[in-house]
Amino acid sequence: MTHVGRYGSGVPGNDLMPAEAGTQYLAADRNLALVPGLAALRDLADGGAGITIAVIDGPVDLDHPVLTGADIRMADGATRWPARTGNRLAEHGTMVASILFGQPGSGVEGIAPRARGIVIPVYNLDSGKAPQLEVARAIEMALKEGADVINFSGGQYSDTGVAERWLDAAVARCAEAGVLLVAAAGNDGCECLHVPAAASTALAVGAVDEAGMPMDFSNYGTGYACNGITAPGEGILGAVPGGGLARMSGTSFATPIVSGVAALLAAVDPALRGGRIRDFLLATASPCGINSPEACKKLLVGRLDVEGAVAAMTTTTAVPSADSGEVTPSCGCGGTGHVTPQASAGVQPSMADAPDADGMVYALGNISYDFGTEARRDSFKQLMPPVEIDGNVVPPNPYDARQLVAYLGTHPYEGRALTWTLNIELTPIYALEPTGAFGANLYEMLTEMLAGEVLAENDEDHIQRVSIPGRLTGRTVRLFSGQHVPVLQLENPRGAYGWKTNALVEQASQAVSTSAKASVEADTVAANLRMFLDKVYYDLRNLGVLSSDRALNFAATNAFQAATVFSEALGSGMQLEDVHTEPSPFARADADAWDVKMKFFDPDNTRRARKIYRFTVDVSDLMPVTLGEVRSWTSAS
Repeated sequence: MTHVGRYGSGVPGNDLMPAEAGTQYLAADRNLALVPGLAALRDLADGGAGITIAVIDGPVDLDHPVLTGADIRMADGATRWPARTGNRLAEHGTMVASILFGQPGSGVEGIAPRARGIVIPVYNLDSGKAPQLEVARAIEMALKEGADVINFSGGQYSDTGVAERWLDAAVARCAEAGVLLVAAAGNDGCECLHVPAAASTALAVGAVDEAGMPMDFSNYGTGYACNGITAPGEGILGAVPGGGLARMSGTSFATPIVSGVAALLAAVDPALRGGRIRDFLLATASPCGINSPEACKKLLVGRLDVEGAVAAMTTTTAVPSADSGEVTPSCGCGGTGHVTPQASAGVQPSMADAPDADGMVYALGNISYDFGTEARRDSFKQLMPPVEIDGNVVPPNPYDARQLVAYLGTHPYEGRALTWTLNIELTPIYALEPTGAFGANLYEMLTEMLAGEVLAENDEDHIQRVSIPGRLTGRTVRLFSGQHVPVLQLENPRGAYGWKTNALVEQASQAVSTSAKASVEADTVAANLRMFLDKVYYDLRNLGVLSSDRALNFAATNAFQAATVFSEALGSGMQLEDVHTEPSPFARADADAWDVKMKFFDPDNTRRARKIYRFTVDVSDLMPVTLGEVRSWTSAS
């Protein structure tokens, strides 16, 4: 599994100092002074009030004096790694957070001290790294919290600049939601790319020194020449755990400066959201102006120009394009043009700090198990009976799911000694923790689901995949492989299903074939119903955290309703083209309702109008529920 390197964007040789010595050597507003016009913009934007910035990083010392009075908290369901003094990851996370949210009158004046801050620790304290899957999970958590800007001062070197599918999809979700992802370009000092900064919809940030010259360690390259900007990254002042202050250098610390400026611009002009902020900053960046092609290449699109951005805001309501003459990109990306405003994420963050205040998940995958340690594995091997294979008695193999299921059938209490996991294509995404009065029933349910998965694929009782509702706890579990996965607490069996796809499709197609409206063969309905289920699972796979994803996953689980839709569409020769979700305008006042829309097209006549079917799912409770009946209409595209 690909990992994002440990905080990835700081450089060695940084200067630490005790808190009481901070003002003796450096003014608290040092960071503001590094960028002309930044202090004035902060005043104009009321310190970023009303804007939410998510910080995906190492642990943050929220009790640091610099953050006293800041509107900053941990994200609901986020892993609560401790911000210990001397830990490099905690130093990195606290430093980044303080650059953004440091309070006036403290040792560090933040760029956006009145903005709301959401902290999402992502790096593992043991390995110092994070799989791209965990970064994707953090981005989705930030979207759910209602972030307007996401700051990620880290990254992973990439030959191609293309992230793994999980992370790539999460970055795309930011663009769709009108949320700006600001990411560090990296400190390899080469013409090379990091993900997710290299994503075309992200804003990559390189570092310059106090004279505005590119720093030797700051990455550059053609991928950044269209979506990258540079900002001060030398001797940036910030806080470290335990009450101390520090000066550090790196693209990690240039990144929150740009994130803070983006938040301030959004506070001044509500029309600036997501991609519009990005385009605005790129279009108003100061061009190179140096007689050195090599240096200009390292400056990416240009230097952050706050005064130029503010001046442009007062003279025009449209975002300048990159080909307007104000900036000359060093690649053929051309201008981004006047971008249509996008709506920001509609969910406002809850100020409750309890991890179970929300944290609801409805995820699809496969049940698996893990032993955690060699000792736990060997204890099962010791307790399980030997097996006979081809007339030979051999020691038990606890990794053989069939043998383990047989053992748990006679020793159900042993299920508590396993770490149960929910996997997507062999990748564990959650550790499942049954709890409460239904704990014993839930362990039995997990064993039954595993037993169904190991049956032959053509068996009527074969379970192809499962749907699991639960709540994030904010804790993680270390698996035998060393991977840490979030713990998903299971409260009761409601909403948990084993997809016996063979039986499900058979029953659904029979129900359709006996309907008076049916005009298509049952085999066709069955084939297309399988296609629908597979499309949701493989093409639209997700972590089940966002409301829209929970609605989509429940729609796939509710296959009988889908079968009815297919029967009508297929009767006129159509096939499934697309499945997507959007907030429903019609729902109960207390509902979190989403419309799941399925679009069908005629493969033999692409000019024929599309047929769209919609049904509404309310995901305000742990157990989703379908509202109303399926509606349908035609569309030209």
